[in-house]
Amino acid sequence: MLARVGDRIFVRGRRTGQPDRQCTVLETRHELGQPPYVVRWDDSDLQDLFFPRLDAFIINRNSK
Repeated sequence: MLARVGDRIFVRGRRTGQPDRQCTVLETRHELGQPPYVVRWDDSDLQDLFFPRLDAFIINRNSK
């Protein structure tokens, strides 16, 4: 998984009834865009260091 600042990450809920989550990449820690990422979660507006799992996917900031 590679991301750039401004990309959106969507994470699927892991259990029945658990909502999906979304965040925006604020910072990448590696030059080529590998994880971890500093993100801001939409549902809480909190910043966090995020290590994506297999249930996460990126929407490129330039995608429509």
